[in-house]
Amino acid sequence: MDKLKKRWGITSNLQAIIILIVFAITGSASAWISRPFCDWVGIHKEDLGAVWFTLIRLLIILPVYQVLLVAIGTLFGQFRFFWNFEKKMLKRMGLGFLFKD
Repeated sequence: MDKLKKRWGITSNLQAIIILIVFAITGSASAWISRPFCDWVGIHKEDLGAVWFTLIRLLIILPVYQVLLVAIGTLFGQFRFFWNFEKKMLKRMGLGFLFKD
């Protein structure tokens, strides 16, 4: 746990646990939300096949996950951590131009 706290720049075990809970909730919620969205848009496994359906669904989940991570993190009182985490992740994805340092 100490390695994780050092890497994330936090000091409290409670904060580490809260952050892990937020990651778990966000992952599940983004996958759960993507299903009705795919139905609404008309993206079905039967029409596209398993591989294409999975790829398209992952592309849908990615932005949903980004938004939910900050939103759920804020509800748990960890906005600053997740906002910094989000900026770092987007910079690694080549979208760093969206943020000014």
